[in-house]
Amino acid sequence: DYLDNGNNKMAIQQADKLLKKHKDLHCAKVLKAIGLQRTGKQDEAYALAQEVAALEPTDDNSLQALTILYREMHRPELVTKLYEAAVKKVPNSEEYHSHLFMAYARVGEYKRMQQAGMALYKIVPKNPYYFWSVMSLIMQSISAQDENLSKTMFLPLAERMVEKMVKEDKIEAEAEVELYYMILERLEKYKEALDVVRGKLGEKLTSELQSRENKCMAMYKKLCRWPECNALSRRLLLKNSDDWQFYITYFDSVFQLIDESWTPPPEEEHSLEGEVHYSIEQAVKFIEERITEESKSSRPLRGPYLAKLELIRRLRYRGCNDEYKLGDPEELMFQYFKKFGDKPCCFTDLKVFVDLLPSGQYTKFISQLLEVIPLSATAESEIALPADIKALQQHLCVVQLSRLLGIYHAMDKKQKLTVVRELMLRYRHGLEFGKSCLKTELQFSDYYCLLAVHLLLDLWLEGEEMAVWQCLSLLEEGLSHSPSNAQFKLLLIRIYCRLGAFEPVAELYSSLDAKHIQHDTIGYLLTRYAEALGHYAAASQSCNFALRFFHSNQKDTSEYIIQAYKYGAFEKIPEFIAFRNRLNSSLHFAQVRTERMLLDLLLEANISTSLEESIKSMSLSPEEDDIPWKDLRDNRDLTVLFNWDPKDRDISEEHRKLSLEEETMWLRIRSLTLRLVSGLPTLSHTIQPKNSEKTAENGVSSKIDTIRSLLQQLEAAVDSGKKFLEQNIQYPVLGPPPTRMAGYFSNGSCQCQTSLFYLVSDIYELDTNGLEDSAEIQERIGNSFKALVERLTDLFNKCKGDLIEVRDGTLKTHPNLLENLVFFVETISIALWVSSYCDSVLRPFKSNLQKKKKKKKESSVAMPPVFTHFLDYVTELQTLTSNVIDHIKGLEIILTALKLEELSLKDTLLLQAEKRFTKTVQGKVQSSYHHSVQEIGELLKKRLDTIKKLKI
Repeated sequence: DYLDNGNNKMAIQQADKLLKKHKDLHCAKVLKAIGLQRTGKQDEAYALAQEVAALEPTDDNSLQALTILYREMHRPELVTKLYEAAVKKVPNSEEYHSHLFMAYARVGEYKRMQQAGMALYKIVPKNPYYFWSVMSLIMQSISAQDENLSKTMFLPLAERMVEKMVKEDKIEAEAEVELYYMILERLEKYKEALDVVRGKLGEKLTSELQSRENKCMAMYKKLCRWPECNALSRRLLLKNSDDWQFYITYFDSVFQLIDESWTPPPEEEHSLEGEVHYSIEQAVKFIEERITEESKSSRPLRGPYLAKLELIRRLRYRGCNDEYKLGDPEELMFQYFKKFGDKPCCFTDLKVFVDLLPSGQYTKFISQLLEVIPLSATAESEIALPADIKALQQHLCVVQLSRLLGIYHAMDKKQKLTVVRELMLRYRHGLEFGKSCLKTELQFSDYYCLLAVHLLLDLWLEGEEMAVWQCLSLLEEGLSHSPSNAQFKLLLIRIYCRLGAFEPVAELYSSLDAKHIQHDTIGYLLTRYAEALGHYAAASQSCNFALRFFHSNQKDTSEYIIQAYKYGAFEKIPEFIAFRNRLNSSLHFAQVRTERMLLDLLLEANISTSLEESIKSMSLSPEEDDIPWKDLRDNRDLTVLFNWDPKDRDISEEHRKLSLEEETMWLRIRSLTLRLVSGLPTLSHTIQPKNSEKTAENGVSSKIDTIRSLLQQLEAAVDSGKKFLEQNIQYPVLGPPPTRMAGYFSNGSCQCQTSLFYLVSDIYELDTNGLEDSAEIQERIGNSFKALVERLTDLFNKCKGDLIEVRDGTLKTHPNLLENLVFFVETISIALWVSSYCDSVLRPFKSNLQKKKKKKKESSVAMPPVFTHFLDYVTELQTLTSNVIDHIKGLEIILTALKLEELSLKDTLLLQAEKRFTKTVQGKVQSSYHHSVQEIGELLKKRLDTIKKLKI
């Protein structure tokens, strides 16, 4: 009970009491171990557990408790050993055998699962156990690297095992038929699979609607049996003429049959599934009949009308539309709008077919739609407004279509502003209809507000600075009426981030309440900006959220797989495993992992712990690269923001490809930087003099080779990054956010960081050669120090300037200065870690020289120049860092003193409410900048303290 309530200390005490009385009570020991594990004493817990496990317990309580403990330790492989021992001692226990099977399932040992399944079946001949074994064979075939092995050994064996059951008439459950179908499909025995589904066994497929028909259809397609495809889809459409997937199959098959000039055989049935349509005339007639029938039905169906448009599109593509008199797409879409215009789906339905309209007719088409909407002008407003929700939905649909057809894009600035005014007026009027909405429901007119913001974003991109503040204030206003509108929140997140203000974003993102897989699909919106804008604490938190999901996914997926075995949902098991693999090779996962470690080093290494300790605690090693470069998956959802842009302005496949390429390049640069930093502590061991043979033995010389090789890789990654940026790609404003790569090159931190790692190589050389005959190396090091200080000063100059400036009564922000400051802090930190390595090399040399001085009792032992170079360099670093800290203090003072409310918001068209929201928004940006500057300043002060300790 104490463990369940989270009172782990009391649990440990209670267990100790019990153990005093009963020394050998296994279960009490394990429960104590669970308490220790949960209070962070992993080693003690493990030792206790191993004591019990070594005795190979067979009582249920101890076994269950140990299973819980090992799971919490993320050591599922130990559970298998437990039950292997228990099964040996109690060979006829159904329970232990099935626990052993599940333990193998957790670690994916498919061969052993197969054996355990059969062993179980022998003890208790129940069908599910037999089929567990069959499924384990399929899993061996899926995980086999060799495709040939899977097709020739595992799958045929599985097929034979199922056939044996079929012959003996022992097939009982639907899951068993599904499994048989799955094997035949993977063996590409489509005809046999079809026979199973159509035969007696197929009658068991009842849990899903049309499960049998769907499987038949899949096999007909694989076998290219178009007559059957056609007849079956026709039959299913007669049953339900609103099922869109069957229209697609129907059209596909009709045109396939026409291309093959298929004709029905004389005298006999057209096909196994009945009558076949094999000409365009038949298809046209069939669709017309569906429409006639729809007009008689009690509820309106969209399928038949959209099917007609789809048929026109296909006939046009084949260049033979006119002779079939199907009607004019424009007129058909107009009729469709009259019938379904008040449904929110009307826009998405028509969106697919707008390319059937001639571009010269767009304006006329929109006017035609507007004419049929019942709008009435009121005394207060000159704009005709809808009287009910139905009319509002119709009008919204037309506005969305206008944006999609590019009508708004063609307007000039003044017209766009007029439209924004009108849309906002309509939005506020529409709020009347949603007065009774709950907080969790969206307002009916929300899309008006979103569309107005999209227009303002166009203006902002065209250089209209005021537009972005208006965007934010309209969205904040929208959110105040519709607090659960995710679109408002996502857009606010994107725009605040573009302005460099992260503070309001963290709150917005947490209110989205992202669940499970969304940490991977939309998490990038948060992790891309948190650290880049200097919000280190929030960055740590957002990385933790994401990583927690990825790590728990490992554990959770095994549980899903086990449940699937228990309930016979076999077809789901490969899906779960594919899902797990997809998450393990997620680009976002790799990015967050890398950035998290760099961030930890930035915040802790040489501040609260030494660099060596930090790297050790992350178990980082420069040789190891744990990123699956070949399999990286881009799981980001780039269309999460609603968009009504025409195709040419929307996010394209090309943009996705380029964005993935850019993200991967940037990840490579970051990952190599991290590995280079993690190599520093491995070098700072004392090295034998160069003539001793031991140099290679202590492994350090191979470490410098690792670092040099990583440096070459970094150079290559930087080169390809620069080439990539030469393409000057502009993603759509709502498309993928660009990486930090452009800033990294343009502000000079790239050159600084690479030259720092080259310096490491030089100092290592000095270390191995000694001071005597290394004048050339010393000079090289001295020049590197000078060049570095110059580069760092350049980087600082790129950070100068005001973050917010007031120009002609509007605010202009400079978020790139923030990003440059963050890069500066990172670069100065790397400079410090490298300087500490220098220090560790030069200090022993100096003490040796001083000993020599004392021996010879002369003061004339000349000091090698490298010492003065280093001391000058450290002093300059100190001065530079102090200057940056002063600059940051100056920024803080300006930001505090900036009185935004006194800004005359010169656009007097703004309503009182809008002015209020504009003030709020500007206040949020100001406060966020202030917060960033404070966090950056704090971190730099800590770094300055470290520099002051660098004295040889």
